[in-house]
Amino acid sequence: MKKRTTCVLLLSIALLLGQTNVVAAKKTETDNNRGWKLQYHEKFNQKLPVDEAPWVMDNYGETSPWNVDHLDDDGEFFKVKGGTEFEKQLNSFHLLRKRVNFGKDGWLTAEVAARDYDKDGTPDTNASLKNVKLNRGNHSAELSTSFDSGLIIRSTDALPSEYRIEYKLRNIDFGGQRNGTFDYDDKHNGYTLEKRKSNFPWKRSGDFSGDASHNNPNFGDVTKENGYYFLSIMDYENPAPHNNVFIHNHRKLGMDAYNVSGPWAKAYGVCDPSTGELYSQTSEKSSNNAINGIFFAGDTFRDESIGYNSFMFETECGSFSDQDTPYSIISNAEIQPELMPEETYTFAIERSKTGYVMEMTGNFKYIRQKTLRYERDFIENGRPIWHYNNTPEQYDGKFNSTLTFTGPYGSYSVEQWPDDSAYPDYFIIGIPHINYYEGSAIIDDIKLYVPKKS
Repeated sequence: MKKRTTCVLLLSIALLLGQTNVVAAKKTETDNNRGWKLQYHEKFNQKLPVDEAPWVMDNYGETSPWNVDHLDDDGEFFKVKGGTEFEKQLNSFHLLRKRVNFGKDGWLTAEVAARDYDKDGTPDTNASLKNVKLNRGNHSAELSTSFDSGLIIRSTDALPSEYRIEYKLRNIDFGGQRNGTFDYDDKHNGYTLEKRKSNFPWKRSGDFSGDASHNNPNFGDVTKENGYYFLSIMDYENPAPHNNVFIHNHRKLGMDAYNVSGPWAKAYGVCDPSTGELYSQTSEKSSNNAINGIFFAGDTFRDESIGYNSFMFETECGSFSDQDTPYSIISNAEIQPELMPEETYTFAIERSKTGYVMEMTGNFKYIRQKTLRYERDFIENGRPIWHYNNTPEQYDGKFNSTLTFTGPYGSYSVEQWPDDSAYPDYFIIGIPHINYYEGSAIIDDIKLYVPKKS
């Protein structure tokens, strides 16, 4: 493991040096970006074109612009699991989408997905990306979704072979505790409570029969699980929101929130960066607002039944995998949403010739203002990052395997990483699920850096 942590203790500096804290913060940003040239910077000071863009019905299948593979929303995976009952559930509504370019040269794309339950051509669920102006005058964008919609911001084109992508998070309301409770603002864990909210019509297995609605008890309530993708790198072209099974086979690395109010949160641990010790998300130390910085393994799966990659963690408490710790997730630190928008958090990912870096900066629980930065080679200690290769020449097929997906209505097999494969890097911010997670986030200052010419 190669790990570098940069500390910016702004509060202490402020007490000692007054205005010097501003200089220190700027110096740290310069240091982090040394060797990089700014190519694009989205400040959200121009009107976003998302609302005016027309909705398009996703007709699914190989001709759909959003078709990817067997885990698609109409994919073979769900057909062998649910058969005609799944198809009945899926066909009970229309899935409407938007793909909208924005920013200089159209370098960013908003991918929006919403459901049309009565099939009248108008969404019946919420997914929006709008301009907002904060009290300090900052121009930003508010991303919001209901649990049965999805919205991400992504790179329009594949990222270059070396890059740094970063942005600023100014506010967030996708669950977790506020002031010691999951119940606040007439919501539970970030979800409004006016109706039952379920993962209908997509799930890993089980009975798909029954009413075509969220009241169908064969589909699970989702309100004890909320989250947000701070910044992640996907392995396929033109990422867009899909069912939540889909994404578990398509991430290279990323930082996300998974805020759980259910008892299974005891399986998740958080690193206390101030002591180097782990604590449970069900302990009094946790506010359930953790950042899960994960490098996804390319040699093992935590659940082969859906092609769900194993996790590799780099933290201030050490290096872990989900196979050598009692916790199935180990988070890097916890954000403090109560301090926002006065306090902000910056998330960044870098790709070099040899590996990736994840970086998070902000006022974290127990350590206050700090930058946490973690680096991992494409292949380190014999373990690869999933689908790291942008070209076939970067990979020799060593980690390929074949998984078989089986259900009551058949089975099929898929090679996972063949030797002639290549996987582009696309970043995403937001909610890539269309049957989980609900809330809003305010984002700003999306920047793409490329290497300076020597």
